[in-house]
Amino acid sequence: MQSETKNILESINSPADLKKLDISQLPELCREIREYMVEILSHNPGHLASSLGAVEFTVALHYVFNTPYDKIVWDVGHQAYAHKILTGRRDEFSTLRKFGGLSGFPTPAESEYDAFVAGHASNSISAALGMSVAASLKQENRKVIAVIGDGAISGGLAFEGLNNAASDPNDLLIILNDNDMAIDHNVGSLNQYLVHITTSPKYNRLRYNMYMRMRKYGLIDEKHRGQILRFANSLKSLISRQQNIFEGLNIRYFGPIDGHDTAYIIRVLRDIKEMKGPKLLHLKTVKGKGYSPAEKDATVWHAPGKFNKQTGELIKPDISDGIPLYQYVFGETLVELAGKNEKIIGITPAMPTGCSMNKMAERFPSRTFDVGIAEEHAVTFSGGLAKEGMLPYCNIYSTFMQRAFDEVIHDVAIQNLHVVFCLDRAGLVGEDGMTHHGSFDLAYMRCIPNMTIAAPMNEHYLRHLMYTAQETPNGPFAIRYPRGRGHCREWRCVPQLLPVGKGRLLREGTDIALISIGEIGNAALEAAEMAGKEGIEVSVYDMIFLKPIDEEILHYVGKNFSKIITLEDGTVSGGLGSAVAEFMTENGYTPRIRRIGIPDEFIPHGKPEELKRMCKTDTESIYSAIKEECYKIKQQKQENQI
Repeated sequence: MQSETKNILESINSPADLKKLDISQLPELCREIREYMVEILSHNPGHLASSLGAVEFTVALHYVFNTPYDKIVWDVGHQAYAHKILTGRRDEFSTLRKFGGLSGFPTPAESEYDAFVAGHASNSISAALGMSVAASLKQENRKVIAVIGDGAISGGLAFEGLNNAASDPNDLLIILNDNDMAIDHNVGSLNQYLVHITTSPKYNRLRYNMYMRMRKYGLIDEKHRGQILRFANSLKSLISRQQNIFEGLNIRYFGPIDGHDTAYIIRVLRDIKEMKGPKLLHLKTVKGKGYSPAEKDATVWHAPGKFNKQTGELIKPDISDGIPLYQYVFGETLVELAGKNEKIIGITPAMPTGCSMNKMAERFPSRTFDVGIAEEHAVTFSGGLAKEGMLPYCNIYSTFMQRAFDEVIHDVAIQNLHVVFCLDRAGLVGEDGMTHHGSFDLAYMRCIPNMTIAAPMNEHYLRHLMYTAQETPNGPFAIRYPRGRGHCREWRCVPQLLPVGKGRLLREGTDIALISIGEIGNAALEAAEMAGKEGIEVSVYDMIFLKPIDEEILHYVGKNFSKIITLEDGTVSGGLGSAVAEFMTENGYTPRIRRIGIPDEFIPHGKPEELKRMCKTDTESIYSAIKEECYKIKQQKQENQI
């Protein structure tokens, strides 16, 4: 059985090979794809459960449609591993999420089969609608399919796409992969609606057959399809005594059907493939399907890390030194603060486990809100809470906060509301790559009036800043901190009230000044110590706050140093380096300034240490920069003497 199974998958190098198989062979192929994913991901970690649940309909889509001419637009790209395996990347799958290897998400730069970037949730319907309208305008017989799932249907952009799907000329097909899960369990009334929706398969077949017969005998034409559809929807609502939200938007609805019955999915896809106008196929799937441990606990197995594929035992990383993750420190500290301050509210958009808001939910369930994949709502909801005297700690991953930029300005900053934004996963996050790096928060927050922006160098300062934020009710307060483990074994210090806008001197020297903010300050300090052993005396400043920035430190540095290196684990465009350069120019200081940070480009995926070396933000690169700049200073002095 094993060798026979291997021969099936090994024969599939493209969807053209897939189409050569008999439908009866497809369940066996699906089994092998799952086995292959489990094998690879057991020692090369990735997003497992989501893709396990998407195998059958992925096979069906490539079996029925003519990809890559027909376009499949994925939403929440971590459900697309089977898609990668079937589209010529099977042998490269072991390089998934490795530096220089396959991306963990669909990206057009990697394959012509990847129609659109899919790292953030809820964009598939809008993007696919654009492609479908373009095909119509160009008179191309191109099919476009949007695959949305893992809770992404609750995102605001998904609703905007649905709202427009019926009003523009298109033949868009939306596949709703309904597994009742995002990373944690889905929340909200839409999820409950999908759980309880009752649509008769017999009714769908009856209506479709009637429609085709009426067309055949010339009783209706496509010009009047909208009126016929609205009549059919009204009739169905009358019979079932409920309104289908999708059909209410004039989107033909089919389902729900078993998302793991490959043959039936293929049959339905073939039936509706040539139908005109937008349509939605609702598939009920099981996240983690086919691998028992993942089915039992899909949240843990969303991205489980390394594991023993035979036993399902997770292989925990060695943390014998007891240093915790930053997110763990955030969760524990929030519970401590909330225990003493009844106004504190916890908010997260679908990331309670990832950001450790689940700790707050366990201790104070009535004061903790998971709002689903809805970052914009999370921010404005926090603004409403703050307006009425509550103190929301709104935890959103840095990369996802980009989606709520307008709400931060319009619904919080303009009113100077006291909302604490906790931006998890700031900086280079590693294997998830360019769609997930928290590169831009320092820059995009810095331009907003009334905003306080801070970044801790270690876990102690994360606790200090979280405590300071509640004691400083003068507007929005953003705290950004990195993914991964910190630096302090004894992290549970007594939180201190920090003076807002004041930094600190970490090391005193006279040759060159290093000005840093956030976790990169640890590398700056190590590099300065290395340089000190060679007789180069380096001053190191931890600014703590980007806004307001410590002008006393900057005046001192401007007067006493001819060379400055700024360090940040964010983009060099608009962040700390830009702030320091602006200050020096505005105050008439003329030091040479070298900015070190994430370059003005999108950084690929890889291990954090690999990416830091690439961006030259690691200790060795900072040490080399110090030596280079001191050599330039020495050279300049010699030239001046001559």
